[in-house]
Amino acid sequence: MSDWERSSTARVIPPARPRKLAKVPFVELADGRLQGVVSSGSDIERVYVSSIAAGSWTFACSTNNNRPCGGARGGFCNHIRALVNEAVLQYGAERVARYLRVETADGEPDAQGVTDAMSAARPPQGDTAAAAPVFSRFLRHLAYLELAPTTAPLPEMQWFPPTRAVA
Repeated sequence: MSDWERSSTARVIPPARPRKLAKVPFVELADGRLQGVVSSGSDIERVYVSSIAAGSWTFACSTNNNRPCGGARGGFCNHIRALVNEAVLQYGAERVARYLRVETADGEPDAQGVTDAMSAARPPQGDTAAAAPVFSRFLRHLAYLELAPTTAPLPEMQWFPPTRAVA
């Protein structure tokens, strides 16, 4: 067992490549989905919560107030495509393809290859049930950006109950 596996902190994996957060401020591989928040191209106050389920590639895209995306009718919208592109920058194409269970035609995946392989299968559009928890996690991450830098512990980050001091 390595040192990081025995510690109480999680190892931070650096992004595969640097990415700009303006278009896709939040992307994660979690809950059996590639999911995240994508900024609207036309309205600065609107964001879309987009997701693709691993294996079935069922996708969903809606605004943060659950209005359906107009571009996600019968296929991936631009928000889904942007999400895949940014996930590949964040995690690397191989990890994203493996997580979503996508086999690309050329063997070496890239964002376009991952998207094309899923699109060719004509995945179904799913419900937007995951949108609320994904958007909630995004807002929680934003709240941490507003905190002043400190080395003091944050109560919500203390996962372990206090222990008695041994004399």
